[in-house]
Amino acid sequence: MSRFVIGLTGGVAAGKSEVSRRFEALGVTVADADLAARAVVAPGSEGFERIVAHFGPGVLLTDGQLDRAALRERIFASPAERQALEAITHPAIRQLLREACEAAAGPYAIAAIPLLTEAGGRAQYPWLDRILVVDAPVAVQHARLMLRDGSTPELADRMIAAQASREARLALADDVVVNDGHPDLLQAEVLRLDGVYRRLAAGAR
Repeated sequence: MSRFVIGLTGGVAAGKSEVSRRFEALGVTVADADLAARAVVAPGSEGFERIVAHFGPGVLLTDGQLDRAALRERIFASPAERQALEAITHPAIRQLLREACEAAAGPYAIAAIPLLTEAGGRAQYPWLDRILVVDAPVAVQHARLMLRDGSTPELADRMIAAQASREARLALADDVVVNDGHPDLLQAEVLRLDGVYRRLAAGAR
C-alpha cells in the first residue's frame, strides 16, 4: 500500500505523459486521471448518461460512443460547458485515483492529474502529499498541440487559454520539471525526484 502520493500536473502538451512514462520505467505506479476519466464516462455508466442528458446526442458517435472531438470543441468554446462536464466527472475521477494510489505497491505512487489546478488543487485533493508541475513555455505547448493533435493555431490558443495560467500551476508546486525538449535533462530530473520521493516516503512511514 502506497501511503505517500505525488500529484503530477501541468499545462496541455507540457509533457506530463512523458514524465509519467519515465517514472513508470522506474517501477513507480502512476494512476492516470485521463484513464480514470474514460472509465467514468464509459457507455452505460452514470457519468455517460449524465453527459448525454446535458450535452445532447450531438456528442455521440454513430456507434454510441462519446465523440470526444465534438465534446472537446464544446467545452473549449464555453467555460460554462466545461464546468458542467467537470461537475459530472471530477468527483468520480478523484475517487478512482485515490483508490489506485492507495492500492499501489512501492514506497510512493503518482496521481497524474492534468486539471489539478482547475479542479481546486489541494483543497479537492487533500490526500496528495506533494505536487509536481511539469512546465513548458507557452510557445512550446502551442507547437506541440499543432504537431500532436493537428490542432489549428486558433484551437491551440483556445485550449491553452482555457486552462489555468502557468503562474497558477506553479503556485501549487512543491517541485517543477521544465520540459522544453531536452530528453537527457528530463531524465536526470526524474531520477533526482525519484530519489527525493523515496526518501520522503520512507520518512513518512
